[in-house]
Amino acid sequence: MPPASRRAGPSVLREGMRVLGVAVRAEPRVFTISVLASALYAAMTVATAQVLGWTTEEVMLPAFRSGHTTAGALTGAALAIVGVAALKALGVAGRRFYAGLMQYRMQAAYRRAVTRQYLRLPLAWHHRHPTGQLLSNANADVEAVWAPIAPLPMAVGVVFMLLIAAVSILVTDLAVAAVGFLIFPAIALVNVAYQRRLAPVATRAQQLRAQVSEVAHESFEGGLVVKTLGREASETGRFEAEALALRDANVAVGRIRGLFDPMLEALPNLGVLAVLLIGSLRLEAGAMTAGDLVHVAYLFTLLAWPIRALGWVLAEIPRSVVGWERVRGVLDASGSLPYGDGALGGDEAAALEVRDVRFAYEGSGGGGGRRVLHDVSFTASPGKTVAVVGPTGSGKSTLTSLLVRLVDPADGSVLLDGVDVRDVRRGGVAGAAALVPQQTFLFDDTVRGNVTLGFDVPDERVWEALRLAQAEGFVAALADGLDTKVGERGATLSGGQRQRLALARALVRRPRLLVLDDATSSVDPQVEARILEGLREARSAGDRAGATVVVVAYRKATIALADEVVFLEHGRVTGRGPHADLLERSEGYRNLVNAYERAEAEQEAIEGGEGALA
Repeated sequence: MPPASRRAGPSVLREGMRVLGVAVRAEPRVFTISVLASALYAAMTVATAQVLGWTTEEVMLPAFRSGHTTAGALTGAALAIVGVAALKALGVAGRRFYAGLMQYRMQAAYRRAVTRQYLRLPLAWHHRHPTGQLLSNANADVEAVWAPIAPLPMAVGVVFMLLIAAVSILVTDLAVAAVGFLIFPAIALVNVAYQRRLAPVATRAQQLRAQVSEVAHESFEGGLVVKTLGREASETGRFEAEALALRDANVAVGRIRGLFDPMLEALPNLGVLAVLLIGSLRLEAGAMTAGDLVHVAYLFTLLAWPIRALGWVLAEIPRSVVGWERVRGVLDASGSLPYGDGALGGDEAAALEVRDVRFAYEGSGGGGGRRVLHDVSFTASPGKTVAVVGPTGSGKSTLTSLLVRLVDPADGSVLLDGVDVRDVRRGGVAGAAALVPQQTFLFDDTVRGNVTLGFDVPDERVWEALRLAQAEGFVAALADGLDTKVGERGATLSGGQRQRLALARALVRRPRLLVLDDATSSVDPQVEARILEGLREARSAGDRAGATVVVVAYRKATIALADEVVFLEHGRVTGRGPHADLLERSEGYRNLVNAYERAEAEQEAIEGGEGALA
């Protein structure tokens, strides 16, 4: 499907009508009620002109001629006017309420659909799409898609109104009708020209809205980096360029609307003047009555504003089409993690086997990308701790994602208790395995909320998880304990405290496989050692909190606590075995671990020197 910005106006209009058809089919009852209410408004609009014409002819003119009138005549005229106005108001209220209801229902439905699709699509798909774009798809684009719904029932009612008005005017006087009807083709031609000019400009503006959202989100996410590196001016300039482009696009839209809106406003008024001119001549010739002239002229006056509803729908259609294409791009995206019907039973620690695993990230265009893992194989016996060690870029974090099935390997398999994780039913791996990632994320919620994430567990179990994560002490010291709000992304806590809460979040679920991706890097070695010792003691005591542990580590003290070490280099396993054995027989491993230890010692010496100077 070609981009909307390169389509002709009629093509955009057809696509827009098809999108609106989706909404009508999704909410037929609500749409029908809103259209009926709009039809009531349309009928009462025509009836208003009819009543005014009748009042002029039967009440006002006789009163002027005779110099007096009766209470009955005035009461009848007043009741007729008030009755028509009340029904008209009912039509307006019904139209607006149900049109708004339909619009917000469609927006909510598609936001949920887009969000469900985000959750269904594999992590590999998310790697190719920036977060800002995904936010724009779920918010600005969904709103743009269904923006034409609000004026749509009125536009349909306007068509009904025009039919009633046309019949009423034709019945009143053919000559006046012929003159007045010339205005409608003129309005149609202006609307067509309007859409041809507006469509590409409005399309560009909608695309730029998404780009501004993407840049803004990225700027907020990287706020710490921007400030610490002094790049505020550069980042402001980057955002300014996108914002100015959006401003220029919106100004271009405004110019076109400023050109055509007065024309569309003036044409019905010119029609009224033409009707008054011809009507006065017909009135002078005795071919029509004063009431007929008031009826027709007032009818044209009333039609001027509702006709604009057609323009409102047409003006929103280009944005709607662009939003639809962007939303459909998400909903039609391929790729998923298929599930089997296997189960992972039992409460004891899981047996893990990684068998000949290969993995490569897809390229930005969906093609093949750089190979990250090559024929990786190792096992972790139930209740044991395996340390994964390797230089930066060796594939450690990718491996952790495979172990908990955030992604699937291109070849090979990951097995828990002898079952391929791809054959496990939905939710089975998540119930048995937990990952504490390298980058800790906390919600703007309480400590309890961040640990449980809605999981229904008693506070005793929360405190047990906090104790294992060595977080019990600092949480107990907080002003409100478990009810303390931690701020956005845990802003009120230190890095080590955030990591320990993230670890407690995993432990409270009592996983059978616990995967730690450098998840204790911000805590001091003594606390890290106590955490791993606590997990070991829980396993030794037969506690359900015990688990098989795979830990990405770099500290020698941490690695030494592991039962086995898997050494990765360039995505390959180049060494396996106890820490002491690898130190003796693997030069690469020895150099890496000792380099980590030297760097840590130097950092501690620097910090100690700074403290002494202070």
